[in-house]
Amino acid sequence: MDERISGKIEHFFASYPLKNFKKGQILVYAGEDPPGIIYLVKGEVRQYDIISSGDEVDVNAFKPPAFFPMSWAITKIPNEYFFEAKTSISVRVAPAAQAVAFIQNNPDVALNLLARLYSGTNGMQRRMVLLMGGSAQSRTVFELIVACRRFGKPHPDGIQVDLTEKELGARAGLSRETVSRQLKKLADQKLIIRSYKHILVPDVTKLEEYTKTSL
Repeated sequence: MDERISGKIEHFFASYPLKNFKKGQILVYAGEDPPGIIYLVKGEVRQYDIISSGDEVDVNAFKPPAFFPMSWAITKIPNEYFFEAKTSISVRVAPAAQAVAFIQNNPDVALNLLARLYSGTNGMQRRMVLLMGGSAQSRTVFELIVACRRFGKPHPDGIQVDLTEKELGARAGLSRETVSRQLKKLADQKLIIRSYKHILVPDVTKLEEYTKTSL
């Protein structure tokens, strides 16, 4: 994000008190109105739904300097999702009306928000196609690449993604056991290195090329 725009967003939310949440705490429950627009200062937040089987399915994930849920604030559509602290987090919460007015009065911020929404929509459309017709391997690889691009941490041997098999399964719409089998196949081909809570991707480009030639 452009530093000028991120600075403008930070300045707006700075007038609201900082709040801290521990990993696993729910910020917003499905079926309830959010307390306002949440500005993420530190950490990661996951947005998810619970399907009829009782399994959690991830819808989106946020990192600083994201602020959400704007769709609820703008459209007044009732919130149907859970928002949970994936790590320990720090946030500021602005009243929805003030946040919407801020967006309306700052076209550059509005355009940036629109660009990020379109980018996210493109990813969701791709995920939908894979969920409808993609293999378990293609769905797993897609979520790995997205995680690397959005949340990956530089590592001497590549990009580190802090995801468990269960979390990856929630994003891909797969069971933990299925994800485990797909990760083993990728590890056997030296495309990833597995550990308990981390997945190391030595070369994201090679993983992307694998999706074009093997899936």
